Amino acid sequence: MSDPPSPSDRFRLGVNYWPARTAMGWWSDFDCTEVAADFARIAASGLDSIRIFLTWADFQPTPSQVDRRMLDRLIAVADLAAGAGLALVPTLFTGHMSGVNWIPAWALGGSDRDERFRVVSNGRVTGCGLRSWYTDPLIARAQALLATEAAGALAGHDAVWTWDLGNENSNCVIPPTRSSGREWLCRIASAIRTADPDAQLTLGLHMEDLEHDRVLGPSEASEVCAVLSMHGYPIYASWADGPTDEQLLPFLADVTRWLAGGRDLLFAEFGLPTFRRGDPVGDALGPRNASLLVEEQAAAAYTERALAALHRAGCVGAMLWCYSDYDSAIWEEPPLDLAVHERSFGLWRADGSPKPSVAVVEAFAGARRLAGPERYPWIDLERHEFLVDPDVELPRLYGLYRSC
Repeated sequence: MSDPPSPSDRFRLGVNYWPARTAMGWWSDFDCTEVAADFARIAASGLDSIRIFLTWADFQPTPSQVDRRMLDRLIAVADLAAGAGLALVPTLFTGHMSGVNWIPAWALGGSDRDERFRVVSNGRVTGCGLRSWYTDPLIARAQALLATEAAGALAGHDAVWTWDLGNENSNCVIPPTRSSGREWLCRIASAIRTADPDAQLTLGLHMEDLEHDRVLGPSEASEVCAVLSMHGYPIYASWADGPTDEQLLPFLADVTRWLAGGRDLLFAEFGLPTFRRGDPVGDALGPRNASLLVEEQAAAAYTERALAALHRAGCVGAMLWCYSDYDSAIWEEPPLDLAVHERSFGLWRADGSPKPSVAVVEAFAGARRLAGPERYPWIDLERHEFLVDPDVELPRLYGLYRSC
């Protein structure tokens, strides 16, 4: 029997984490025993890494103050991860999550706003715009402070794999210029490495950062990140071949690496919202959300194909969205009140029972990482040409990719 792969040779297999009971209310309604049980369940399935999110308003109640209680809870989470053998990816400035932008009251009042996403502050939906993360001096100082304090709290911790500089930040604020995006990256990277010189960095880019030139994309992120991240969901791509089109994922990985000049890539989010035949709740949700929800067994088959495809594509690893379905007690709270499909993305159901995809994960765990492609014969244009009209070029390239 061959030896298990070392961490550097392993295809990392992870999951994005919010507790079933509290979802985005996790940090303010923190239960260490609950987290320990969740992490034990995750590790027992063969998953080796976990991505968590620092809700901005909880961690930074004022621009000049980082909440020490939250940092202590963050350290406790890292300790639990280490005890379970899980590598940790903490994500800053959350920020955008599950179709809602969660913003501290002091970071509101600007003109930046994506009308697709509700803004929630102090537990209430608000119509306010956001102050710019890239040009507002108060926000710049505040974010640098949080990055420094959070990185300092976990400096040298055995569990920390890499810091994520934000979750789909372009859904909150887009840099006005490419240089302002680069300056932001350098500022946050410097703040983290002031506290922890050995810290590794990534940035939670998503498919829309490829569909549109949001001036802070793979090329810019590669200037400070050793490993890039990409998030992709066929259910959100009108040009994909249906909700279980697993080939979309390695395609997005390849395009991201190509735009970044060959950087390693972690596919940090993929998954499907599901329903279960015979379950009254599942059957009730299914017909109303037929274009988004997928039956659990079909979702497991998709997960198996997606993991195999991302593995063949040479990704550093893949992280499923997400750990658990959410308890029905919080379905009337944002984002679950309107984003019904967000209730059921879990590998586990809200009662802790595993969905069929957990068996897929267990069978895949322990794979060795493969080398990625050295060339992309289906790419027939230069990077600067792609950026002129990416919303046209990305679907066109996908057609070429699928025909190879």
